[in-house]
Amino acid sequence: MSIIQNESAQKLQEGLSLEGKVAIVTGGSRGIGAAIAKDLASKGAKVVINYNARKDAADGVLFEIDQLGGSGVAFQADVSNYDQAHALVENTIDYYGKVDILVNNAGITRDRTFKKLSEQEWNEVINVNLNSIYHTTSAVINPMLEQQFGRIINISSIIGQAGGFGQTNYAASKAGMIGFTKSLALETASKGVTVNAVCPGFIETEMVAEMPEKVLEQIVGKVPMKRLGQTAEIADAVLFLANNSYITGQCINVNGGLYM
Repeated sequence: MSIIQNESAQKLQEGLSLEGKVAIVTGGSRGIGAAIAKDLASKGAKVVINYNARKDAADGVLFEIDQLGGSGVAFQADVSNYDQAHALVENTIDYYGKVDILVNNAGITRDRTFKKLSEQEWNEVINVNLNSIYHTTSAVINPMLEQQFGRIINISSIIGQAGGFGQTNYAASKAGMIGFTKSLALETASKGVTVNAVCPGFIETEMVAEMPEKVLEQIVGKVPMKRLGQTAEIADAVLFLANNSYITGQCINVNGGLYM
């Protein structure tokens, strides 16, 4: 990020503190999830980094958190599996005593035009991106309601709002996250638990890097800010929501003006 962007991020984060809070970040071993985990830890939260297969990557994030003076632990779980997702939450409560913040970030793509899309490719994306947030949230909701405090933050996507060519499965999963967010927010608003979504645009991650160069150039050309977003800019939005008690049921768009 530029010096100006770094200064803006620092100003945004001034006074924000998560001391004493415990956060779970699903898919926290790389990309947006890793940036979120490090940001939360830098503000004092004890962070559980959930990973499915990349223990080495999760350990790398933990090392960076330790270097920042933060605290965290990595737990393996396939959150598309109900039992494993519940075990993730149970292990967190056993280890840290509670859960205050849940960031549902785990996600995959299986891009294909609809006429070529297989049932397996549909189910894989729906299970990881959408069903997982039911699995994890159903495990944290009662503890959060009992303590009358919770921040549930779902990482959706601009694709869930505007659609994407060859992404019917991904768009459906991310749009579903938005509907889930708004409905659950209504149920928990009076009980100290907020539920919000962050909708990133095209962010500089491994997932976006896999796109053909010409396609990426065309996308950047359409972004009013004329650049890809940075993972730290998504983490800033999550940190803001984690610290706010009067925002719920909202979608925070971090997309450079591509979708308004």
